[in-house]
Amino acid sequence: MKKLFLIMMIATIVAACNGKSDKSDNPFFQAYENEYQAPPFEKIKTVHYMPAFEEGMKQHQAEIDSIAANPEAPTFANTIDAMEYSGQLLSKVSSVFFNLQSADTNDELNAIAQEVTPKLTEHNDNIYLNDKLFQRVKAIVDMKATLGLTPEQDRVLEKIYKRFIRSGAALNEEQKAQLREINKELSTLELTFGQNILAETNSFQKFVTSKDELKGLPEGIVQAAAESAKEAGKEGQWLFTTQKSSFIPVLQYSENRELRKQLLMAYTNRCNNDNEFDNKANIGKIMKLRVKKANLLGFESPAAFILDNTMAKTPETVYSFLNKVWTPAVAKAKVEAAELQKLMDAEGKGEKLEPWDWWFYTEKLRKAKFDLDEEELKPYFKLENVRKGVFDLTTKLFGLQYEKLEGMPVYNKDVEVFKVTDADGSLIGILYTDYFPRAGKNVGAWMSNFKEQYIKDSVNQRPIIVNVGNFTKPTADKPSLLTMDEVETLFHEFGHALHGLLANSTYPSLSGTNVARDFVELPSQIMENWCWEPEIMKTYALHYKTGEVMPQELMDKIQKAGTFNQGFVNTELLSASILDMDYHVKKDTSDIDVIAFEKASMDKMGMIPEIIVRYRSPIFKHIFEGGYSAGYYSYTWAAVLDADAYQAFKETGDIYNKTVATAFRKNILEKGDSEEPMKLYRTFRGADPNPDALLIKRGLK
Repeated sequence: MKKLFLIMMIATIVAACNGKSDKSDNPFFQAYENEYQAPPFEKIKTVHYMPAFEEGMKQHQAEIDSIAANPEAPTFANTIDAMEYSGQLLSKVSSVFFNLQSADTNDELNAIAQEVTPKLTEHNDNIYLNDKLFQRVKAIVDMKATLGLTPEQDRVLEKIYKRFIRSGAALNEEQKAQLREINKELSTLELTFGQNILAETNSFQKFVTSKDELKGLPEGIVQAAAESAKEAGKEGQWLFTTQKSSFIPVLQYSENRELRKQLLMAYTNRCNNDNEFDNKANIGKIMKLRVKKANLLGFESPAAFILDNTMAKTPETVYSFLNKVWTPAVAKAKVEAAELQKLMDAEGKGEKLEPWDWWFYTEKLRKAKFDLDEEELKPYFKLENVRKGVFDLTTKLFGLQYEKLEGMPVYNKDVEVFKVTDADGSLIGILYTDYFPRAGKNVGAWMSNFKEQYIKDSVNQRPIIVNVGNFTKPTADKPSLLTMDEVETLFHEFGHALHGLLANSTYPSLSGTNVARDFVELPSQIMENWCWEPEIMKTYALHYKTGEVMPQELMDKIQKAGTFNQGFVNTELLSASILDMDYHVKKDTSDIDVIAFEKASMDKMGMIPEIIVRYRSPIFKHIFEGGYSAGYYSYTWAAVLDADAYQAFKETGDIYNKTVATAFRKNILEKGDSEEPMKLYRTFRGADPNPDALLIKRGLK
């Protein structure tokens, strides 16, 4: 999730950016002065990026050329080690630029992204299509049995060799030229895809002029909408956007059916409006190029190519897995739809359940079945308290300690910084949190890093991690109060942060979250298991006014409602996973009518009309820009792992069990990709994961 939207003034802006900056005043060319080696955001100007990128690529290429031309026989040290630790300046500027381009962008950064992305793609191709370099790597692979490599060295050698093969190193020169052109075009198209989504998201504004139209909405939501309208220069009105924190409460509580419809359709139809931000043509071009690339590399489809580097390995395995969960999920969704229709029928309006009705009547049904009103819960979910809750949890599990750092450089006033230390006081890493929406931030939530962990010259370089979200903003008289979904999201992203913070690998490419896509969600999703445990809730579910712990009665209601609406949740998620696969098993370069293709996919899987796929194709950023192509299934795949892994704690009768927590830390969180994922899991759990754990957890069995 690292890229944003296209602008018209690229040439002008880039010319300015290429202007007057030299090494003496460019922070990227200097050692960062603070003790944690955090970027000096206050010193970094737009003009600094392109010179740093250009010099970073130049230095990295020189290092690569030196390795490839080394007259000495290839050794692990002079080839593999040298490659792993090369490109330090390029990594330095890239980490800052692409993080800010996701979280705090502007027109100038977007223009730079358009210029530099194809250059970075070409630079990458120059490395992995370098035959001399490839032959050195291959020579080491051929003799590895005699080298006495450590397991980690063996793993990094395997990954690098496979990366060369998957990057086209074994192709002839004509084929390499074709691949270069494909990669260049793809990089630009994928970047533009994400930029269009942000632009379309920012362009939609729904102003409500009469408070009568807001009947049913909680007062806090009404107040937030009024403040948004005031900021937009229309005081006395109410503004709603396609940010989830803005429109989801409308879907849940608004009695204005037309308003619910307008906002849901605006959200789902982004980049499908035949305007300058339309993504349908981009999808067609992206898929043609991905098919060409896969075929060129010897695979029949993009999915076959992508999955060859995952736990699942084949499209057949993924489809088989998804269908096992889809069948009970959609069956339960049909039952849920019938229940909601009964509620609508009881109102006597003669209306049929539509997607914009699902959230509204689900809230009514939740209230009727469990006497559970999410608005009653939100006062207990103050953002700062929830964050402290996850801090306290990881203190009990892993001994981690957190200290807020004042005066640290930040890229936006909303960002806070924490020092994370181990039980013995040693530095684990630095954590940035950035939780509120703004115009320059991508939608959604994610984890990334400004500095990766690795070990070089016996020095363990500790990471700098960032958690980004788009949670409900504070108002003039209320702090940020989270929904249940936002609470889960905060815990989820913190799991990714732990994966990065606790990394303990020698090599950067093996560190932290640099793992297979269908393994990377295990550390994040397992954290969601803790967030609704009463023991945990007592540490963070504190009323924002009184400080009182949520009453046990409310906690019990949450537990009882644990599998409520899971037909909808899983159907929405799995339909997106199947749609993703349907695109990426494509074997030819024929034109795609995107909307027709999507409908055919939904019809084939038996999608019910009352539910819309989680991401319509033109806004499916995960797969067309975000690195999850033929990989969206990984959220459900990892859910099997996380449900089974959490049972390791539950089986002991102690959800804080230190022995299990230590085993999870040592064998999963610290290991990164230093061993095959399933081997790591078996070492932790002692057996393969049990798929039934997921179905039971979600009430599907």
